[in-house]
This record gives sequence, structure tokens and C-alpha cells, in this order.
Amino acid sequence: YYDMYRFEDAVDNYEQHIEWLEKKKRPTEAAESELEIIKQGARMIKGVEDVAVIDSFVVDRRNFLEAYKTGPESGTLSLYADYFKGNGRTGGTVYETELGNKLYYSELQEDSTLNIMSRSKLSDGWSKGTPLPGSINEGVNANYPFVMADGVTLYYAADGPESMGGTDIFVTRYNTNTDTYLVPENVGMPFNSPYNDYMYAVDEYNNLGWFASDRYQPADKVCVYVFIPNASKQVYDYDTTDKDRLVRLASLKDISPVSYTHLTLPTK
Repeated sequence: YYDMYRFEDAVDNYEQHIEWLEKKKRPTEAAESELEIIKQGARMIKGVEDVAVIDSFVVDRRNFLEAYKTGPESGTLSLYADYFKGNGRTGGTVYETELGNKLYYSELQEDSTLNIMSRSKLSDGWSKGTPLPGSINEGVNANYPFVMADGVTLYYAADGPESMGGTDIFVTRYNTNTDTYLVPENVGMPFNSPYNDYMYAVDEYNNLGWFASDRYQPADKVCVYVFIPNASKQVYDYDTTDKDRLVRLASLKDISPVSYTHLTLPTK
């Protein structure tokens, strides 16, 4: 039910399951934790963003960033292994600002979790990497950072209790007064799903955005969706929108992915 976006049915069934566990005097902690994730999906389906998703490409997971055709004004995206060649560390992706004066990247820590780090350009090279302040890295795997042109808005992906399942896309903003980041917010549907969703990036100059998801894909593939960013968030009316249509909109079922390997994209 959950994977099919039938969240209310999933909630009903899980509540019945927990009642059965209680009657049998069995532990309920794991089921209650999963029920909270399901309830989050039930809440999110009531606020699906009305966004124009204009295209999608199925690509190999290992080189999915090739489908991101952001302009130089938006900075650059790289895989950690390509950017930090031979440093002996493991990480996810790296974002370098347009001016080339700051890096945001994910790196594996001693506790085996991914943290988002930053470095600043100095006269003699880069500063030492430091974890981003605030709750971004607390108790989760945080990865796939992207910073908007304002320098304060950060999109990234993380797992954890606020995610629908796997990794979800979050947004937060840097507070210069407190030198920390605000509490991250889940960006909701259709960007997030019961599957893994990540690497949200926007080319503000050309008004195009990208994000990746493994929904409906085999293990070695990922689908990269292209969308037109909204100036302000607009959501469908849950009470007046046909529920089957709402599920299609939330899950992006109406977008037919095409093979990236057979598509010729315009060059910048």
C-alpha cells in the first residue's frame, strides 16, 4: 500500500498490525517507528506541489550527474572520487560555487555516516573541511549538497526519521546572525517518494531544475527529472483533486522516462 501511495490504507493496516502485536504481547517499537514514516506519507500527499516536470532521462547510477546540464552561473557538480582524486577518503558529490571560492561536499566519517562538509578558498589553497553547523548532519546520512545563488539556501538529501523512505530531498537556509542553518524542511512530493530521491539542483539563469530518483528503476539505473522551478510553492487542493490523479501527480507516473543515451541535448 505504501509503495502504491495508498497511505491511508497503509496506516489502517499497520495500526491493526500493532494491535495484534500488543495482544500477543510482542514488541511494537519497530512497527510504531514504521507507522510514523507511513503517516508522514499520508500528510505529504495532502500537499503535493504543482510543478511542471517537463522531461526525464534514465541513466546509469554511477554517472548520473552527466544528465545535469546546469550552466556555469550555477556552479559545478562532481563526484567526490573525481574531485578529490587519490586522497584516500570516500564521499558522495561535490558542489563548487560559481566563483570557485567555496566547496560543499559529503564525506564518510569515522562513525560510517556521510556528513556534508564545506571548505573556503584561501590564498594558498583550500581550508580544512568542516561539517556544516546545525542539525543537518545529526543522526543521518547527509549527501548531494547544492547551494542556490543567494549563498544561503542549501538543498541536500538525507535519510532518517523525517524521510519517506531511503533518502529524501531537504532544504535549509543559513542564518548569518547565529552562524548556523535553520531546521531542515522536507521538500515534499513530487520530489520525494517512498524510494530514494536526491541531488536537487537549479539553474536560475535558465530557470530549470533537476533531481534524481530510483523510483520504478532497476538497481543500476536512476531517473533524472527536469522541472521548471516555482517562484513560490503552489500545491494542489487535496479536497477537490481526484485522488487517482493526485497519486499520478505525486508519483510522476505521467512522466515517461526516455533513455539518456539516445538523446541529443543542446550544448551551452
